[in-house]
This record gives sequence, C-alpha cells and structure tokens, in this order.
Amino acid sequence: MDRDFIIRELAADEFERVWPIFREVLARGESYNYPAELSMERAQEMWTSPPYHTFIAEADGETLGCYKLGPNQSGRGDHVANASYMVAERAWGQGVGSALCAHSLEQAREAGFAAMQFNYVVSSNAAAVHLWLKHGFEIVGRVPNAFRHVSLGLVDVFVMYRPL
Repeated sequence: MDRDFIIRELAADEFERVWPIFREVLARGESYNYPAELSMERAQEMWTSPPYHTFIAEADGETLGCYKLGPNQSGRGDHVANASYMVAERAWGQGVGSALCAHSLEQAREAGFAAMQFNYVVSSNAAAVHLWLKHGFEIVGRVPNAFRHVSLGLVDVFVMYRPL
C-alpha cells in the first residue's frame, strides 16, 4: 500500500536528513558507483551545489527517499536533465520511488529540460529498471561489465532516456 508523504526541495543545510539513506545505499554496493568511503561533505557538495537541486520524500518527520536533479551535461547538452534517486530500504514497496520519479519529471519539465537521461543504471537493479521503464524511459545503450556489484561481480549498466 502506498504511504502518505510529501516531496519538497531540500536545503543544503538539511543534507544530514538524507545522509543515512546514502550510507545504507553505499553499504549495499548494488547500485551506485560512489566510493564506499564517500564523506557526507562530499555527498552534500555533489547533490546540493548548483546547478543541482535535491528533493526529499518524508512522512511524519521521517525521511523516506531523495533525488538529485540537474543538467546531464553542461553547455550544448544542458537541455537534457539527469536525476539520481535513493529510497530507504524500510520504504521499499510503498510507492516512494515512483513518486520521486514522477516528481522529478515534472520538475525537469518546469525547468525547461527537453528530455531526461540516466547514464548509469545498473542492469541487475531490476526494481529500478522496471520503474524507469514504467515511467516511459527506454534503454538506449548498454555498457558491458561497467559496474562491480558487491555480490554478482561485473555487471552491465544501461543508459536510459525519455523525452519530456
């Protein structure tokens, strides 16, 4: 069953609210290529410094997930958005990831982006791949053995895209 929650922009000085989710995701070693020893300060810089905006899903003061939105590239590629998402394991199956994706697509449209591209979707992350396909993305590329999965070893990554 979906849970009632709100999605709002996160101020840079609130980043500690999402930091436990970062630690959880990085410890799993299944979906992000960030180094396991990534510091909170570096993560905050990567996710909240312009041109990026971070949004948080929360319910009753509890952080359920977050995403970062910004241009995929600078210069002549800045009309295509990119986003990264993290959902707390305790919130899996509650519609948080889907709501974050829908919210990010709307935010990207409002910001004037023409499309959204994910550069690095780990192919073994079946839930994410299914979710992005459900939201209209298509797999436009595959990079063989580009991710060192903590238990599966080398796995492919997908490039996924959708127009806005």
